[in-house]
Amino acid sequence: MNTSTISETTEIIQNNLDYTLFSWSKQKGIDPIAVKYGEGVYLYDYDDKRYIDFSSGLMNVNIGHGDQRITDAVVKQMQQISYVTPGCVTKARGDLGKKLAEICPGDLNKAFFTVCGATAIENAIKLARLYTGRHKILTRYQSYHGSSNGAMTAGGDPRKFPVDAQQAPNFVHFDLPHLYRWEYGEENLLKEAVASLERIIAYEGPANIAAILLEGESGSSGCLHYPKGYLAKVSNICKQHGILLIMDEVMSGFGRTGRWFGFQNHDIIPDMIAMAKGLTCGYLPFGCLMVSDKIAAKYDDAMLPLGLTYSAHPVACAAAVETLKIYEDDNLIENAAEMGRYLAEQVELLKQQHTSIGDYRNTGLLGCIELVKNRATKEPMAPFNAKPDEMVVMNKVAAKIKELGMYTFVRWSYIFIAPPLCVTREQINEGLTIIKEAITIADGYTT
Repeated sequence: MNTSTISETTEIIQNNLDYTLFSWSKQKGIDPIAVKYGEGVYLYDYDDKRYIDFSSGLMNVNIGHGDQRITDAVVKQMQQISYVTPGCVTKARGDLGKKLAEICPGDLNKAFFTVCGATAIENAIKLARLYTGRHKILTRYQSYHGSSNGAMTAGGDPRKFPVDAQQAPNFVHFDLPHLYRWEYGEENLLKEAVASLERIIAYEGPANIAAILLEGESGSSGCLHYPKGYLAKVSNICKQHGILLIMDEVMSGFGRTGRWFGFQNHDIIPDMIAMAKGLTCGYLPFGCLMVSDKIAAKYDDAMLPLGLTYSAHPVACAAAVETLKIYEDDNLIENAAEMGRYLAEQVELLKQQHTSIGDYRNTGLLGCIELVKNRATKEPMAPFNAKPDEMVVMNKVAAKIKELGMYTFVRWSYIFIAPPLCVTREQINEGLTIIKEAITIADGYTT
């Protein structure tokens, strides 16, 4: 490390602190990593310190960092045309739509391209209401669907509390307990969860409900697994009442769970799929709403009232086409399934050594360790929506993780483990060694 590097790093960080705002964060007293470049599962800062990325950025850089195949595809497209209006078409747009229709099950053959996950969700909500002529949307507490107004209201995440007064109307939330803290067995959990949802539908009036919106697999709320058979029951309920089923695959899609989409682990086919993140793996902002032929047919001779200036952006489409090719060429989905099984085995061994590990939940490479103060009572190391003074222990754990050279998502009592799908066993071992040392801190606060 030399003086010029230190000076450059300081200037970069200070410019960001002085002139930009940070998401979901206080703006003073923070210490961000100044990332210079990335390669595979690693990030490198301006001091040449290497960080293993164990959350794939925000669970989106599925193919890993620095893949020049995406760069080449983007440059090639920009050399031809960088932007056309959504009323024009490009080869990349058609190729992407065709490929998505190929990988999506059933009659999910029509793509409406958006700019991110939140805009995919917003358009899914809008289209569900337009298609059904109904107004209510049912969603789960302990879920997250984005930070735009409608998507934020749809989610059950406490990050929406500061803007509660600005909530969008006609969203109804229901509770879905998770097995780790359910005392009456998984079979009874399924019965109660389904019965609870059926009661909510009856109370709200099924003829008023346009859609049920659920994540393909739970993400930032803590990777909370559905009771086995739950999504199949929900799908049947939707068909019974003419309610659309929208699956939010923004985080769980594109190989993250060992399948193209998280819902495919539950043998269902929804009416719409909202996607983003792994569609371009963060190389460019992009999203998509996949729609069934049945829904799309309504607009064969009527105006589709959806539109975005950057819908079907040709450069983003080109990046997505190449990204989907990489998933297949590099066997990343198969590797995600295999590495997910390996992770589960290794964390189970860690659990035997560390009293603070209460639970580990994963589907493929979407998982998290939950730390607890006491395994018998299952009291979390930090509660749901923890206040700053309740995060003391977890902040120490997070600081140690960063100090030891890991970037990952730590929230409440959760340490997320969601590395890029190209991760190897050796890299998983490297990451778990860091987590193991950090968790030792939490062990000292257990009883």
